Amino acid sequence: MEQAEQKNTTTTIEDEGKKIAVIAYLTFIGLIIAFVMNNEKKLPFAQYHIAQSLGLVVTGIGIGVIGMVPILGWFISIFGSFVVIYMWIMGLLNAVNGKEKPIPILGRQYEKWFANL
Repeated sequence: MEQAEQKNTTTTIEDEGKKIAVIAYLTFIGLIIAFVMNNEKKLPFAQYHIAQSLGLVVTGIGIGVIGMVPILGWFISIFGSFVVIYMWIMGLLNAVNGKEKPIPILGRQYEKWFANL
């Protein structure tokens, strides 16, 4: 009987972490909500995806700033936007599937930058 309760508790914690991780990828407001939701629980899976999502936000802001430069910046911004969208989709899919896997291209760098999150 205790094993069944322990298994249900473990499953609930995993589901909670997955839910928070998915919320982290849903807009900047979702990132803030996920950060607040995970602040008291400190679920490692959710923390990992919050850091990855925060990296995407920082990258998106950087691409937006580059886009302010006429002509060359516009081209880099357009290309960079497609790359960020691709990385966002991959991160969201990893969160939905319960995988703690870095997003392509910059995911490992985000792990280093936001290790203390």
